[in-house]
Amino acid sequence: MSSKENAAIGQLLGLLESRYAIRVLWALKDGHAQTFRLLQDSVGSITPNTLNTRIKDLRAAGLLTHGSAGYVVTSSGADLLKRLADLPAFAAKWAANQAKKTI
Repeated sequence: MSSKENAAIGQLLGLLESRYAIRVLWALKDGHAQTFRLLQDSVGSITPNTLNTRIKDLRAAGLLTHGSAGYVVTSSGADLLKRLADLPAFAAKWAANQAKKTI
């Protein structure tokens, strides 16, 4: 992997590591627009200030936009979510393995 690719990955991971960033995107994965209030409820236990900051960051990164019906992911955001689509299956498998370790 080139240093340019590593830098791009580092930038993206830096953004996604921000508290609740992935959750905000994940809450919009179905493609339906959500108002601020609905998005806050979908993410769960996020303060309005933190949600405002995440929305600002994700909009600046071109992953989220605001339309007449509310917030939606952009085509880049949808592409990222598509690439993360295997996450639920992996998470279930990982959690099952973790549970076996505690027995």
